[in-house]
Amino acid sequence: MILIRSILLIVSFILSGSMYSQTATSTVTMALPVVTLMDIEPTGNVTLNFTAPTEAGNAIGNPTPNTSKWINYTSAVAPGGLTRRITAAVTSTILGINIRLQAAAASGAGGGTLGTSSGQVILTTTPVTVISGIGGAYTGNGTNNGHALTISLVPSNYANLAAQSNTAITIVYTITE
Repeated sequence: MILIRSILLIVSFILSGSMYSQTATSTVTMALPVVTLMDIEPTGNVTLNFTAPTEAGNAIGNPTPNTSKWINYTSAVAPGGLTRRITAAVTSTILGINIRLQAAAASGAGGGTLGTSSGQVILTTTPVTVISGIGGAYTGNGTNNGHALTISLVPSNYANLAAQSNTAITIVYTITE
């Protein structure tokens, strides 16, 4: 009986030894900062000019809308943080003229929770949301990445129109929570 117990003990020891595993741990520390970056690509100014009619009684010709600008952004929100939005406003208005802005749906090389366009908006000196719902995302950099912009001018009230030349207006874009 002692011999059987000894054999069982040896077999048990051998089996438990073959199933023995070893583990080790390593701590990895990382940091992902809150990121809020935005720019307009390409740099440079936009020129939009009305054209005078060639026949009495006809309306002035609206400028061809400009589609050369793109909004690029990178966003990393805080845990439980709010999504971001991009607003736009002008530094001044032109009496009798609507300055319109439309951001297209995001396209290009980006990823994540890209924002949603608000459609066409009329810009004033009060910021208006152009893109909303931006989460952790990036659009890609440069033209053909992000949201294509369409900037246009149309008369809002002919009674208020006055001839002007080289009137500069700045559009101010802001990304915020």
